[in-house]
Amino acid sequence: MASFIEELNQVFRAVFDDDTIEIYPELVSYHVPGWDSFSYVTLLMSIEDHFSIEFEAREVANLPNVGALITLVEKKLVAKK
Repeated sequence: MASFIEELNQVFRAVFDDDTIEIYPELVSYHVPGWDSFSYVTLLMSIEDHFSIEFEAREVANLPNVGALITLVEKKLVAKK
């Protein structure tokens, strides 16, 4: 079974239609072609659907990088167990 980070990477690849994306903690939106406010919402919804979790708006409003998103997803997955 793939780790949740590998799964998260697959969600990124699907949302941005780019099989070359490799997520890492310091990754920020301007490093990903096509990442704008609309695709960010699509990404968050896709993550919620994939992992069966829910984000609150305040949790995702100011995430500084993908590392913070990874931490948030991990926290949600642990809380779900």
